[in-house]
Amino acid sequence: MDIQSLGRLLLLVGLSIAALGGVMLVLGRVFPALGQLPGDVRVQSGNFSCFAPFASMIILSIILTIVLNIIIRLLD
Repeated sequence: MDIQSLGRLLLLVGLSIAALGGVMLVLGRVFPALGQLPGDVRVQSGNFSCFAPFASMIILSIILTIVLNIIIRLLD
């Protein structure tokens, strides 16, 4: 792998991370309840805290599955 290929790969990864961050910002404003649903587990004890957003992950997974299936069917 030469330097130009590595540079393109790093640029692509960086842009992907930036796009994902933008999507997360928008989702946080559009769906403020994400992360606070009844199935999201939050444990705090002294110096330890753990957050596992199970319900939010399931909802996002369903939404992304539907969106990606629609995109794939449109491109096919």
